[in-house]
Amino acid sequence: MALLEVKNLEVYYGVICALKGISFSVNEGEIVTLIGANGAGKTTTMQSVVGLLPKKAGTVSFNDNDITKTPCHKIVKLGMTQVPEGRHIFQELTVYENLLLGGHLSKDQAKIKQDIQSVYQRFPRLAERKNQIAGTLSGGEQQMLAIGRALMCHPKLLMLDEPSMGLSPLLVDEVFDIIKTINKEGTTILLVEQNAGKSLAISDRAYVLENGAISLSGTGKELLESDSIKKAYLGG
Repeated sequence: MALLEVKNLEVYYGVICALKGISFSVNEGEIVTLIGANGAGKTTTMQSVVGLLPKKAGTVSFNDNDITKTPCHKIVKLGMTQVPEGRHIFQELTVYENLLLGGHLSKDQAKIKQDIQSVYQRFPRLAERKNQIAGTLSGGEQQMLAIGRALMCHPKLLMLDEPSMGLSPLLVDEVFDIIKTINKEGTTILLVEQNAGKSLAISDRAYVLENGAISLSGTGKELLESDSIKKAYLGG
């Protein structure tokens, strides 16, 4: 069953067409990846789906709700959360305060505290640094905080935009392990990622974006074995 369904989506920046009628779906329980070169439209796709960019045409459906014209804050309440490119944590607040803001949808203070403890269990380093100013964390720790903050909303669909950007190879492996674990525990994942090899390896399905259009789709395994994908994205 499609948890997210995007049909014929068009997005413009002024007179420039950034998304040229793309269609894709994410089924419940899947990890689905969008790959493509810089400027292909991956982040634009994410931002238009969550309501941060206006759509010129097309529809977006989430969990059987038409959210094409739904504002961003209401989309979060429906169960869709995004970890944006660059993380966008609150740099001057502590780790704990960032997580507290992530739980803003709940009015139950006991539940918020319980959810923060759950994040600390998943990311022990955040527990160790709970009173540390978030802007002083390492890049990997900031990414963990951004993911932890998003999980405070208990999303049905977690959207991750370039989660491995700027991280060391060891931390990249750790982030992808975290993504797999979150998915196994029941959260559907939509992933935008330039590290095509690692993202395809953990994906049920994937789409290739080129110049604002989808040029190829298939299972993660199929695209990993595709000669054109190897040549364009995997250095083969």
